Amino acid sequence: MTIYATNGTRIYIGAALAAKSSDFILSDFPTTGWVEIGETEGLGTVGDTSAEIAFDGINSSRTRRLKGTRNAGTMEIVCGIDPDDLGQAAVIAAEKTPHDYAIKMVLNDAPAGGTPSERYFVAKVAAATEQYDSANSVMKLNISLWVNSNIVKVDAAEA
Repeated sequence: MTIYATNGTRIYIGAALAAKSSDFILSDFPTTGWVEIGETEGLGTVGDTSAEIAFDGINSSRTRRLKGTRNAGTMEIVCGIDPDDLGQAAVIAAEKTPHDYAIKMVLNDAPAGGTPSERYFVAKVAAATEQYDSANSVMKLNISLWVNSNIVKVDAAEA
């Protein structure tokens, strides 16, 4: 079993890409046109959880639980504000639209000479807010991505 650090992970925003009723596959995502979101400090979490559907049975005196719809959550990204960063500019522009956008993450887990893992999904940019804090703080851009698809995982590969 091998574990990896988050540092070195990169996140990108792509073109508008409409959500669909079935799961995405890798070939649904563009191969070009990705813009890296720079100066990231935190990448938050992403992944499916199921809604709970509860039924309280009178005769059994037992609550039964079923799985409902799946929700991939809200990914909260924190960046140091960089007005010259094209990725941050793309995120700010995307927040002003009602569209979903392709998102790609490249993890820092490549084996020697190999290729790293990747994650792909579709999300709305729900927020792009600035955080200023105190004198000895870096001004931050806080990005909220409402994930509207499954997460497509591409495993790291040996050379």
